[in-house]
Amino acid sequence: MDAFYASVEECDNPEMAGEPIIVGGTGNRSVVAAASYAVRKFGVHSAMPMRTALRLCPQAICIRPRMQRYQEISRGIFAIFHEVTPLVQGLSLDEAFLDVTASQELFGDPVAIARCIKSRIRERTGLTASVGVASNKLVAKISSDLAKPDGLTVVTDEQVREVLDPLSVRRLPGLGQKTGAKVEEAGIRTFAELRIAPDALLWPLFGRYTPRVRQRAAGIDDRPVQPDVEDKSLSAEDTFDCDIGDPRVIKTQLARIADLACERLRRKTLMTGCIGVKIRRHDFTTYTRQRAIAPPTHDARTIGNVANELMARWLAEHAGAKLRLLGVVLSDLSPAAQLGLFETVPRHASLDATLDAAQARFGVRALQRGNAIK
Repeated sequence: MDAFYASVEECDNPEMAGEPIIVGGTGNRSVVAAASYAVRKFGVHSAMPMRTALRLCPQAICIRPRMQRYQEISRGIFAIFHEVTPLVQGLSLDEAFLDVTASQELFGDPVAIARCIKSRIRERTGLTASVGVASNKLVAKISSDLAKPDGLTVVTDEQVREVLDPLSVRRLPGLGQKTGAKVEEAGIRTFAELRIAPDALLWPLFGRYTPRVRQRAAGIDDRPVQPDVEDKSLSAEDTFDCDIGDPRVIKTQLARIADLACERLRRKTLMTGCIGVKIRRHDFTTYTRQRAIAPPTHDARTIGNVANELMARWLAEHAGAKLRLLGVVLSDLSPAAQLGLFETVPRHASLDATLDAAQARFGVRALQRGNAIK
């Protein structure tokens, strides 16, 4: 999808169409979650510190993220994907791989399918998508970014080197910012230079992954589209505008974050067998604490209590600590099984269901537990 969060905001608020829109918080430590194409002209991009973005474009319109709205739109978009093929591998709310090999007899060639998907998305959501069509995931991913917004780029096997060779190595998926800088410092700036670089130059940068990196630079990728990849864990976390140290404030914030993680767990009809907390101090030192539980649960009170116990033990060992970030991590996930005939439903399960329903309809701030309110 093209500038997904920002485009949703423009679509929901037509009077803002064409304006420089930034989606993200406005606190001291906030970052840009999405930037409209109008604001990108000023050098603003996602993951940039909000302070930097507003310095580049002081007239930008800042909008707090509405994740439930984005998730709602995303579900509709993914439903369109599944109308075409069951082989859909989601990467995020706004991006996916589709294997349409077996869909061609019904829907036409891959280009026709791509046009059909783009058309359905625009008709049903008012949003634009950019599509890359190629015979493997790597080339399709790269080509989807070459003609944004509202692009459709087709790269045949015969065109792979012609298209990839001149591109900056920074376009190689998975090449982080730090590694990308090191690669350029070594004098390698394009896919072509990366593809033909000698091992003596690449091994210090990539080690045992050197052959794979060279293959990727040549557009070689045999990974299949993997639909319905199981969640290994679910989490929720928050970075605070100001470090927090008051144990009562920490407890309240942890309760709020645990509740958010539980809502995500129940929405996916999963249960957790291991509960953890993530703690980051003001100096960026990060700690994790976790505990296995049996039987697995998605009960908010149980999960909140375990998280609180883990947090209390850590605070006892680090008295007076100032925290920059708190998170709750739920792992060892399993499908939420139906209760047995003679099992009883926890008394507060109905509260969880009521809370989920109210928040789904009116937003996450509409109804909250008392221990999660500041």
